Amino acid sequence: MSDRRFLGDAYAETSTDETRALYDAWSEVYDTELLAENAYAQPRRCAGALAAVEDNRDVPILDIGCGTGLSGLALRKAGFCVLSGCDLSPGMMLRAMATGVYSRLFETDLNAPPMPVADESFGAATAVGVFSFGHVKADAMDDILRVLRPGSPLIIGLNEKYYDEGSLTRKLDALAAEGRLSIESREKGEHIPGTGVEGWVLTLRKA
Repeated sequence: MSDRRFLGDAYAETSTDETRALYDAWSEVYDTELLAENAYAQPRRCAGALAAVEDNRDVPILDIGCGTGLSGLALRKAGFCVLSGCDLSPGMMLRAMATGVYSRLFETDLNAPPMPVADESFGAATAVGVFSFGHVKADAMDDILRVLRPGSPLIIGLNEKYYDEGSLTRKLDALAAEGRLSIESREKGEHIPGTGVEGWVLTLRKA
């Protein structure tokens, strides 16, 4: 296992190929750096937020930006059984596959839609640590809504700095004004406690 740590490099504005290469390299130590060393809280928080608004534990869920599967593992622990995941990084998805919690995994660039998924394929979705500096842009919300069924919950977890930057919240407010989604709650709390960074969990619902 590499001794290199990657978290400090994760939010730089880079090309898609550079971002993919970073996460492929990071996949070897990602769980150790985020969870074991820094107590990454958002997978647990987001799984709990979905469990609070979705009673059907057999609903087909898309774990957007699934990474190594930390979010999928948290969703499974919360009782959800039908999980698909997508990510930009093949290296990350190899780790996610090894968790055994996903029925399907596919590579996609959320900043270059569409995803290789039919309209209204999923009854819920999570996006944990996906929207951020150097990561997925707010306009990806349009394609995310496309693959969700009407009435589906969508849980987004993001760090406080990107929340304050405002591009995602402006996009969500615009979609709400257009009647395409509702914003049910916004809760600030733990993000990566080991770094002192807090984050938000947003509970949304497709109209």
